Amino acid sequence: MRILIIDDDEQIRLLLQQTMDWAGFDVAVAENGKIAMRLQREHPANLVITDLIMPEQEGLETISSLKREYPGIKIIAISGGGRIGPEAYLPAARELGADRVFSKPFDIQEVVDAVRELLKTAPGQDE
Repeated sequence: MRILIIDDDEQIRLLLQQTMDWAGFDVAVAENGKIAMRLQREHPANLVITDLIMPEQEGLETISSLKREYPGIKIIAISGGGRIGPEAYLPAARELGADRVFSKPFDIQEVVDAVRELLKTAPGQDE
């Protein structure tokens, strides 16, 4: 199972990458939605974990693009919310198709559990 992690914060990206790697997933990372979409088209992931506030292409736009091009993809949105807080962005992410949302700081074990649960229920994704 392949996971794509999108976050402009290098520490968060590294934390998620190492954790998902350790949990046994094939992991790709990108620092913004533009790069992530290119990676997804080259080597599609089963699940995407994306931050919402990023330069270049932010998370809400990325979620919309992913859902349009890959309707079955699973998405987890995470956000610290910038200046106005995560509650402004996370409901919008859900409406655009995010399967789960977490606000920063998040419990890494909860994110791992959500990834496992979402990939377990993905149709035709058994390995």
